[in-house]
Amino acid sequence: MIKKLFLSALFAAIIFFTTSAQRYAVIDSKYILEKLPEYKSAQQKLDQFSEQWQEEIDTKSAALDKMYKDYDAEQVMLSDELKKKREDELFNREKELRDLQKKRFGYEGDIFKKRQELIKPVQDKVYNAVQKIAVAKLYDFILDKSEGITVIFADPKLDKSDDVLKELGVK
Repeated sequence: MIKKLFLSALFAAIIFFTTSAQRYAVIDSKYILEKLPEYKSAQQKLDQFSEQWQEEIDTKSAALDKMYKDYDAEQVMLSDELKKKREDELFNREKELRDLQKKRFGYEGDIFKKRQELIKPVQDKVYNAVQKIAVAKLYDFILDKSEGITVIFADPKLDKSDDVLKELGVK
């Protein structure tokens, strides 16, 4: 009798824990994004802006280097007043170059804004597809293994990246 009661309680506990267990899935957002043509296009545009802005900085940097070399070559022949004027000019050009670098590539600079403009809509589209799948398949949570930050091990059968791509219409 006690044995039957114990087995019944054990069976009830197993059923309780399996029905209340959280359902989860794993995706690889990097894999998903790399399969999306609009992401590739946005990344190419972002790369073009980055290259263009880097060329602008490189050109100004080369001009500044030339100014320094010219100043070094001529400084022995310059009066104190002209030396001071040239040094001030060099200082101002250096500051302009640093400001340009910060404007283009600094925190919340032009490259950040372009990334928000070009890449974020695609990321939002993926997020919405993931959310739709999570609701439809009753997942309690979905982990992203793309950067390896939150998942140490993931069973490949839990990876729903292809489902997200299918939801986005990409094969």
